[in-house]
Amino acid sequence: MFFMSYSQNWDLDTIYPGGIDSPEFQTKLTTLANQIANFSRAVSNYDLKQDQPDYQELARLTSQAQTIESGLGTVNVFVTALISADYTNPEYRPYDAKIQQLMVTYQAPLDTFSRRLATLSEADFHDLIHLPAFFDIAFHLSTLRKRAQHLLAPANEDLVNQLRLDGLKGWSSHYDTIASTLSLPFTDENGQTSTISAGQALNFLDGYPDAKVRANLLDQYEQMWTKAEPLTADTLNHLAGARLTEQKAHGYQDVLEEPLALNHMSKATLQAMWQVVDHNKEMFKPYFARKAELLGLTGIGWQDQVAPLNQIGDYQPAPQDYDTVANFIVQNFAKFSPKMAAFAQNAFDNHWLEVEDRPGKQPGGWMESVPDKKESRIFLTFTGSVNDAATIAHELGHAFHSDTLKDLPLWRDDYAMNIAETASTFAELLIADANVAATDSDAEKVVLLDAKMTNSVAMFLNIRARFIFEQAFYQERQAGYVPAKRLNELMDQAQQEAFGGILTKRHPHFWSAKLHFFIDDVPFYNFPYTFGYLFSLGIYAWAKKQPNFEAAYIDLLRDTANMSTEDLAKKHLGVDLTQPDFWQAGADLVKADIDQFMDLSTQFIK
Repeated sequence: MFFMSYSQNWDLDTIYPGGIDSPEFQTKLTTLANQIANFSRAVSNYDLKQDQPDYQELARLTSQAQTIESGLGTVNVFVTALISADYTNPEYRPYDAKIQQLMVTYQAPLDTFSRRLATLSEADFHDLIHLPAFFDIAFHLSTLRKRAQHLLAPANEDLVNQLRLDGLKGWSSHYDTIASTLSLPFTDENGQTSTISAGQALNFLDGYPDAKVRANLLDQYEQMWTKAEPLTADTLNHLAGARLTEQKAHGYQDVLEEPLALNHMSKATLQAMWQVVDHNKEMFKPYFARKAELLGLTGIGWQDQVAPLNQIGDYQPAPQDYDTVANFIVQNFAKFSPKMAAFAQNAFDNHWLEVEDRPGKQPGGWMESVPDKKESRIFLTFTGSVNDAATIAHELGHAFHSDTLKDLPLWRDDYAMNIAETASTFAELLIADANVAATDSDAEKVVLLDAKMTNSVAMFLNIRARFIFEQAFYQERQAGYVPAKRLNELMDQAQQEAFGGILTKRHPHFWSAKLHFFIDDVPFYNFPYTFGYLFSLGIYAWAKKQPNFEAAYIDLLRDTANMSTEDLAKKHLGVDLTQPDFWQAGADLVKADIDQFMDLSTQFIK
């Protein structure tokens, strides 16, 4: 029997032993409620003028707030982990609701805290953030101060926060409940039929080797979501309606204003990035035409865009085992950063990853920090495909990013989503390129380059389609309810536009199937991925020129919650993100991969 040196299941007992009934977990929930109540009283009684000029009481308040947020983050990831690993278990939902209520209760005194900061003059605030107690959290304090400009009167803001539990958050949770109940029949290439979950179906759509099976599965997948569309259309419309109502109340003039603020980036940067992405989509046409030839297909359907190449020449990819992948990641991280390698080794050794392929798990993958423990947890499903090493590296990159900040105050760890996707995608690139470099076989290189291209396809085309869809949907939603039929039309049009007519078969129910459209806390949960991908390509090119890459890279990561996105790029990379040059340099790297793929694969066309 093969001995697994790394567990495929995570250890949650080091957070709170004994699962949901852990006495430590129950005590923590009570402690948090008391801490929030104490913080609320302290903020209500706080007199900013009396605290000047050394602001000692304000320093205590910032410390209290960060302690609460660390605790909330820890209990939240604990329950999220339990739900993700056992998706259909109803026992965890009440605890998730309780934690959401604690977060809402905490938001009221935090809003009061923000309002207090906003009463300071520019000169007084400048003096405050240069005091030792506040210097490391100056950017976060500035963000809270700006946010206060959008807050309603306290009573109204408190009401909005409470209504959010059964509004934005409620509808997001409702989608999870819908998705967890769905299943469909799956027939393999031997005619054997079984019932699989929505999450398993998604894994098969991306990675099943037989093209006919994938095509039939997409048909079944579409049928499953067609049956669910009355529920998911209601959910999406109500979630978006709640968001639009909140944004209007808070004075946001445009649906993108809030997500751009949350990502600390300008609209000019976003426009420059999408302009370059759109101008470069044509480079994927020869790649997909060649991939269709290698797969023995006449064209590429939605289900084929990231499908693995089964056999090239005499080379046939063999399923990878988890131990081999884990060791490969550690070894190749070490070539760029011994600290990254040591961190990854620690994560594997201490069972921070849940990767087992089994029914009942949530679709997709994620990484979350465990602030009270200065640890992380990673969730995904390992299938043994050639893409899995890069996927695990991606989540470990997220975790390493947080680890570089663990000695700093929590409010220096609050980096935005777009920057969060940078370290993860950088780590993924390291492993994808290491896979290609590790073989002398042209056939294997073709397979591995194709696996690497799955990321480029996702970031340039798939996520571009998501963005186009969401822009169109939110524009129509402002005028009223958008029915499922129209949602299907908008998604189909978005896929045609983003993919430039490449797809011979599209996935109009993608709006219903994709969890990201139903996430409540980050509106437009799509463009940060493309940003992070292209930004990481720039960092990758920059890294190869650094005499001491590790130190320079960690310096950049430690600044990610300390300045705007544009300032971060200017300081560490010397580039202007509002101009197309930086983004085009990233697109050129993708083009180089396509060119290498085309050159090497020509010999395998029959």
